[in-house]
Amino acid sequence: MMTTTSTARPATARSASVAVLTLATVFAGMLGPLQALVNGRLGSELGDGHAAALISFGTGLVLMLVVVFAREKTRRAFLALPGQLVRGELPRWNFFAGLCGAVIVLSEGVTVGFLGVAVFQTSLISGLVISGVLCDRLGIGVRIKQAVTAQRAIGAVLAIAATLLVVSPSWSAPHMIALAIMPFVGGLLAGWQPAGNSEIGRLSGSMLVSITWNFLVGFVALGIVYLVRMAATGAHFALPDTWWMYLGGPLGLLSIALMALLVRGLGLLLLGLASTAGQLIGSILIEVAVPSHGVTLHAVTVIGALVALAAAAIAMIPSRRAVVPEPEPSGRNDA
Repeated sequence: MMTTTSTARPATARSASVAVLTLATVFAGMLGPLQALVNGRLGSELGDGHAAALISFGTGLVLMLVVVFAREKTRRAFLALPGQLVRGELPRWNFFAGLCGAVIVLSEGVTVGFLGVAVFQTSLISGLVISGVLCDRLGIGVRIKQAVTAQRAIGAVLAIAATLLVVSPSWSAPHMIALAIMPFVGGLLAGWQPAGNSEIGRLSGSMLVSITWNFLVGFVALGIVYLVRMAATGAHFALPDTWWMYLGGPLGLLSIALMALLVRGLGLLLLGLASTAGQLIGSILIEVAVPSHGVTLHAVTVIGALVALAAAAIAMIPSRRAVVPEPEPSGRNDA
């Protein structure tokens, strides 16, 4: 009896620990729609979603530069990246993964004020589900390729259905559907962003350096395009007067940091599902508590969010067949 009781206690403690970590991950996932809300309000305040994305990336970049340059090791690793890029020590597309984040943050500033957080987040996650299935099949960012099984195909189809559901109230407004496509495309592109960031982290020996590089690339890309806009259209850059509108970048960083800590206790599958649930639950709650101007929360939006969650859960099931090892590219430096 003593043995049974002593064995049951660690199992109970483990279950309780997983439950607490899962709830924490749901909370961390809610930071995503909160960031979208901040950037969307910033874009509406400035009347320029592009400027909002630039400010969001800029605040995140400043914070990460302070962290990275505070330590000699990470400072040296960060400053060495341009030379490694020129020498081609990694596939060069890995160095530009920050462009995906730029597309997502830009779509927050441009579309959230019109679509609302719930529609934006559902469209984004639907794109992420499809991207995840494709990246796993092609071996992008993973050591083995995952076959496109029936459940993964069903997950991808459900992701498309979720997007169609949330945009269905806007069939009579083609411009709204076009706006909803933007976060969907951002989700499709974002599938290979973790792969690029992981490789930069491996090369530099620090994920802090990788995240900082990600912010730098996104900020520079957005800045160059904005300068072109200023020259071509006379656009004027302005800063908001409200302090919380500068929190988009820090909220994104906080979410990244929490996920990095929580993945050790939950694993990727449970982390991904819990964070997706947090994003969708958070987006619905935000839409109820802080509704976007002129945006109505429709029943099909809630149904679409639930379908997107189901799509993510189904698509995350690992494939047990047709697993193809990814060959190591010749000439890769794994030192």
